[in-house]
Amino acid sequence: MKYLARTADGRPLLGDGEGFVPLSSAAPDAETVRDALPRAASGTLPDIDDAPADRIDREHVRFGPPLSRFGKLWGIGLNYAEHAGDLDEQRPDEPASFLKPDNALTGPGGPIRLPPAEQTDGVTAEAELAVLIGRECRNVDEESADDVIAGYLPVIDMTAEDILQRNPRFLTRAKSFDSFLVVGPTIAVPEEPPSLEEITVQTIVNETVAAENEVSNMLFPPREIVSFHSDVMTLRPGDLFSTGTPGAEQIDPGDHVRASVETIGSVDAPVVR
Repeated sequence: MKYLARTADGRPLLGDGEGFVPLSSAAPDAETVRDALPRAASGTLPDIDDAPADRIDREHVRFGPPLSRFGKLWGIGLNYAEHAGDLDEQRPDEPASFLKPDNALTGPGGPIRLPPAEQTDGVTAEAELAVLIGRECRNVDEESADDVIAGYLPVIDMTAEDILQRNPRFLTRAKSFDSFLVVGPTIAVPEEPPSLEEITVQTIVNETVAAENEVSNMLFPPREIVSFHSDVMTLRPGDLFSTGTPGAEQIDPGDHVRASVETIGSVDAPVVR
């Protein structure tokens, strides 16, 4: 597995299981992580061993968001059958997708800032596997989706459930408060098209697993999600698909939330108001 990342002060990095080097030392033509996304999608990221720089252990790196600016921020609701059942919702027969504004996004470590209690007092946190687009595309079939996916990362998605329960048409507002999407620190770039089905996604609050499930139990797996939406609109590098949660947990100030995605990574953030 290779990793693309940025430091908290914006320096782009390329890494593997042994550490990170400056991206420019391995790929002089890539000034930013976004520049490297097409190469990640095509499987042509350079070998880190060839970079004329010493690796830095990830424990010594303070990570920021892996992109300075993402593109479209898609979310997929009710994508695990068990979660849909928990909410007494009918299983959708097409991806139940929605868009979040870019103000909702914050980097690893957050914090997750709850709105004033008079606006919402029922915010939930949800761990998800996210898919990042690496190449501009349209009408991609499911079998070719790996050719346009740059990589994967964990995210924490928030919902103001009390607002949503008042009226399902309030979904956009319920999902759009500042810091309601925490992105992981690194983009995991598999060396070969990955087998995602057995990956476990966990929502963890205060070190307790609140919900978990395997990607194999998704109603619409990641490659199908990419293909489906590429038939709707042009997808571009930096577009992000949060593929749905195994389950949500209400959060309060003082809580600590972590999204753990097996083999991909984890991201955590404290909750404040």
